[in-house]
Amino acid sequence: MTEFNPADIRVIACDIFGTTFDWRTGVADQVSQVAAEQDVAIDGGEFADAWRDRYLPSIQCVNRGERDWAHLDTLHRESLDDLLENRGMAGAFDEAARRRMVRAWHRLPAWPDAASGLARLRGRYVVAALSNGGFALLTNLINSTHLPFDCVLSAELARMYKPAPAPYMTAADLLDIEQDRILMVAAHTWDLDGARQAGLRTAFLERPLEKGPDRPADRAANTTSDLAATSFDELADKLGC
Repeated sequence: MTEFNPADIRVIACDIFGTTFDWRTGVADQVSQVAAEQDVAIDGGEFADAWRDRYLPSIQCVNRGERDWAHLDTLHRESLDDLLENRGMAGAFDEAARRRMVRAWHRLPAWPDAASGLARLRGRYVVAALSNGGFALLTNLINSTHLPFDCVLSAELARMYKPAPAPYMTAADLLDIEQDRILMVAAHTWDLDGARQAGLRTAFLERPLEKGPDRPADRAANTTSDLAATSFDELADKLGC
């Protein structure tokens, strides 16, 4: 790629889970609440980790063509059912409880810097949510937190999941812009690798606690990107917003 020039960027595309929203805290707290109502003692954080561990394998099955397209809510539900079965807890959670647990991914807290940083970026760029989450999920998250996104670009549109090229390319097509005018912002090396291979520019946003206090998160030092920052506000500073 050519040397990175912020003046060439027109769109800031933001990953959602882990980058913009604290998925682990949100899922752990809500799962713990549902479990308590069922009189089941679980470690919400550990359960959230185990559930999230099934995320990449499930989307890879779709991308490899091993199964038909399925919405992320469907994949989350299948992973949840499998997790409960493997732990001998299937009988403790009825249909209503399982639906509430899946919907936990629709109600997550934003990282504290998200609102202010995105607002600054939006003063100069189109700011889009580019996520593997479905339209309903992303709409619910953004509405509940009032984050200043201009548009939602869900993997549903491409019927493939990041890091396959299709979601990134679909975003460029829908926004009628060259791929290298989009800056993909993510806290995950695999996401930025996929974006770069699709022709996007990339910014790594470090979230040390994305996976909780006991698991290492991806780090800028181990990620190839055009920019690196520790918050959306720092990213805005580096882009001159």
